[in-house]
Amino acid sequence: MLKTISQPAKLKIAPAHSPRIHLSAPHMSGMEQVFVKEAFDTNWIAPVGPHVSAFEEEFAALVDAPYAAALSSGTAALHLALLLNGVGHGDEVLVSTLTFSASANPVVYLGAKPVFVDSERASWNMDPDLLCEAIEMRAHTGHLPKAVVLVHLYGQSANIAPILAACERYGIPLIEDAAEALGSTYRGHTPGTLGKAGIYSFNGNKIITTSGGGMLVSSDAALITHAKKLATQAREPFPYYEHSEIGYNYRLSNVLAGIGRGQLRVLEERVQARRRNFAYYRRALGNLPGLAFMPEAPWGRHTRWLTCITIDPAHFGTDRERVRLALEAANIEARPVWKPMHLQPVFADCERIGGDVAEDLFQHGLCLPSGSSLTEAELARVVDVIHAAHHG
Repeated sequence: MLKTISQPAKLKIAPAHSPRIHLSAPHMSGMEQVFVKEAFDTNWIAPVGPHVSAFEEEFAALVDAPYAAALSSGTAALHLALLLNGVGHGDEVLVSTLTFSASANPVVYLGAKPVFVDSERASWNMDPDLLCEAIEMRAHTGHLPKAVVLVHLYGQSANIAPILAACERYGIPLIEDAAEALGSTYRGHTPGTLGKAGIYSFNGNKIITTSGGGMLVSSDAALITHAKKLATQAREPFPYYEHSEIGYNYRLSNVLAGIGRGQLRVLEERVQARRRNFAYYRRALGNLPGLAFMPEAPWGRHTRWLTCITIDPAHFGTDRERVRLALEAANIEARPVWKPMHLQPVFADCERIGGDVAEDLFQHGLCLPSGSSLTEAELARVVDVIHAAHHG
């Protein structure tokens, strides 16, 4: 069970004189301005436009997905993916518990009930054994879940194959939340492209950003066509405003799509930069007792969107929270690993399947600064504080 982390009551955070080191700051290449200038020069400022179409085509080609829809956020993409796969009032949706709330909120938007599934240790993602067991039990009672939302966490793919096989066996749509995993791989494929639909986020802290935005991908052309319609207030093709279903204002703007096109061109550079950050941390911190890194699972490439560590206070000498506060005192942003959804007050009444692994990772896990623009001097500042916390 989750233990309460003691808060050091008398800890004083000293004034920080060094520049702030952020967890994951946006990193522009310069090419974005070319596309944004074109949007201004042609006055394509409103949502939809040539950059949106080009961004969709270029993104789909990059991840090897047949069809894509550029949207206002990853959350919007997940909402439409669930809606277009028939999720509605009273349905159950199995969701990874170790994730951000945006993975579960759209389930509730639709009046459905999230059921949270624990993680496994190899990748920190959804445990396939628990998921398969939960589906089998529900199959025996004749109450199958309406969908599964599989999250790919912190830049690493979940073990998709057994989860996809279980879903296909019973005709359950698998929706992949790859918001954090663009640039990662699973057995040579891009996470987000193997299920019925996949979603990505281009929020400001992601590995590439459009400031705010997301993408929905699928091999189902009709699903993507319908998603684009719903995302533009479900307007029918008439010269006047005609609506036969409820729509949403979810389309990405042409200006932000221009930023995205510039960012796509440096994705691999951003992945390599974040993997270099991880390598630096591993060299500098890997020998500290009680400190371990999020593993890289054998089935693919981890982008290290965020470098995550766990701290065992019995061996390290202090706990995760004191390390985080020491970093904050030095004007360095670090965050605990996601608090599991089954521990969130808003989901207190939801069923959970397992939970001990996710709780343990939250209890001991810390995300370190990981931006692709970090300098070696900034990485050294982070490392120095962690060493001091260990020796202190």
